[in-house]
Amino acid sequence: MPWSLQNAARQTGRIAVVTGANAGLGFETALALAGKGCAVVLACRSLASAEAARARILAQYPSSSVECLPLDLCDLKSVHAFAQQYLLRHPTLDLLINNAGIMMPPFSLTKDGFESQLAANYLGHFALTGLLLPVLNKTPGSRVVSLSSLAHKWTGIRFDDLNFQKGYSKRLAYGQSKLACLMFAYELQRRLQKAGHATRSVAAHPGVSATSLFRHMPGVVGLLNPLTALIFQSAAGGALPTLCAALGDDVVGGDYCGPQSLWEMRGDPVKVGSSRRSRNLDNATRLWDLSERLTGVPYLDS
Repeated sequence: MPWSLQNAARQTGRIAVVTGANAGLGFETALALAGKGCAVVLACRSLASAEAARARILAQYPSSSVECLPLDLCDLKSVHAFAQQYLLRHPTLDLLINNAGIMMPPFSLTKDGFESQLAANYLGHFALTGLLLPVLNKTPGSRVVSLSSLAHKWTGIRFDDLNFQKGYSKRLAYGQSKLACLMFAYELQRRLQKAGHATRSVAAHPGVSATSLFRHMPGVVGLLNPLTALIFQSAAGGALPTLCAALGDDVVGGDYCGPQSLWEMRGDPVKVGSSRRSRNLDNATRLWDLSERLTGVPYLDS
């Protein structure tokens, strides 16, 4: 039986961080969590956009606790600053929802020297999770939810050219970043379990949802952008696999949630499978070690 948000338990007394919570999937995730009584921290690049999202949530749930903190995942200094501010304000963290992302922009490198999609979708979240992991591990029942995509099947990890500086394909760079997110979710669970921590690392993908991510899509899909709301599921529907991964009673570490329908494009959230590449243990270790070096954020017993 598919998971239902309506039947999910109340989250009173719990707190969640949702990255990219000002719009799209992130906003719908934050809105649903607030509706369940969870305190929510909106972690967004634009503080003004975060405050506007906060006002929208409070208009629907006036008694909810919603806080805004700036976070630019393409800037490791900002990631460190966010983690420091969070830890100063809150002694616990029940849910870390690594939702924020960009999709198929023109080529650019961040100030840290990373390809922008790799930075925003994966490396920034890798660093953020590592910095917040001590408080997650101190919080009973905590979970880390990493957002992947059907695009994780498009390519492997380009260990010899991680930043696509030898020839940029925005499609393959996006696929690589989302594969990295999924490999990270699986590897984090393995390491948490080995270290004896109860925090669960899980992953989700939204299927194909009508969100602003499509603004950079080339060709015919770009031309269809105004019609995506008619063709694909809504942002609220796309957020359900994330919410299932975060709140589902039967979700265990290492699970991956997505839509139930044919090709996993839309529908009720269920547990789904993933590509063979995403489960390659040697590459997962290699990516993990490289990510620690690139971000300068060590994990667990590293």
